[in-house]
Amino acid sequence: MKGRAFWIGLLMACVIGACGDAAAAQPSAPPAGYSIDEEFTQKSPDGATIIEQYLNKETDDWKWQFWVRRQGTLTLLDPEPAGYPADFIFTNDLKWIVRVQKIGSGTLTLHLYGLDPQGGYSRASNKPLGDLAWDYLKTRPDWRKIVKEPEYHASAYLLEGLEQNYRKFGVDWPANRYILIGLSADADVKGRKPMQTGVVNGWHCRYDLQTGKFDVPAIFTRSNARAVLPR
Repeated sequence: MKGRAFWIGLLMACVIGACGDAAAAQPSAPPAGYSIDEEFTQKSPDGATIIEQYLNKETDDWKWQFWVRRQGTLTLLDPEPAGYPADFIFTNDLKWIVRVQKIGSGTLTLHLYGLDPQGGYSRASNKPLGDLAWDYLKTRPDWRKIVKEPEYHASAYLLEGLEQNYRKFGVDWPANRYILIGLSADADVKGRKPMQTGVVNGWHCRYDLQTGKFDVPAIFTRSNARAVLPR
């Protein structure tokens, strides 16, 4: 019994220690060097959630952190700092946040965060939603039609209409269910001018917030076929 009690005690100590380390790893405020830029502060439609953007100008390449002020607490939205400020869009049920993030000159990607059981927001996936959308395109027949794999200015962006549940597309989808994403990118295509040529020009897909899966609605079939022709 003494041996059993020893191992149980050791196990509990390890569990408690791990939990303590995890709690300690969660910062409670922006680190030294970061200061809020009020210009980029955004609120949820109900005003209950405030996203504050903090900038560190003390580094050679300025870095941004995004913090969520909600229910009297301030929590870091994403552990990875960004090189630019971002735009944040809430679904109407406030269960999801889409972060529209500039990543370079004229390029964007998307990040998705979901409301967790503790009442805060956390990453919906390890990869940015924009990267997942590109991965999905590579599984589609349209990818094989591209004259050259994208090399420059690869972007993933949010199609307008999330707040109205994309009614402008003539659809009647369940509320707060889908996100529509557009993809575009350039590559050097021999024999074409300018040398930097669009090889993906507004290819669209849909992301299901309930299942975490992508598909292509029929409304985009024709436009997607044109989107993979070089311009």
